[in-house]
Amino acid sequence: MSTFDLSKLEAIIAERARSGDAGSWTAKLFAKGTGKAAQKLGEEAVETVIAAVSHDRQSLISESADLLYHWLVVLALEEVSLDEVMAELENRTGRSGIAEKAARKG
Repeated sequence: MSTFDLSKLEAIIAERARSGDAGSWTAKLFAKGTGKAAQKLGEEAVETVIAAVSHDRQSLISESADLLYHWLVVLALEEVSLDEVMAELENRTGRSGIAEKAARKG
């Protein structure tokens, strides 16, 4: 199992975002802002779905990596930490998904 995790990726994204490096895709996304990063996130989500329904394992792995990366970029641009998202998930573990969805509607 890899020792690489989303927290490490979040830190790399933060570092590269501040770098101003013209050769950094992360720095370019940060310069373009949330709209562009969110657009890329949506594109990667669609590509991940296509890979899944096509039963293309390698593409699913690759597109999932792209999806997670772009999701973390959007979170960073909006100043939402991975810890905040994980805390929300942790809060939801004590109840069923059906009950949690019903609570959000009310």
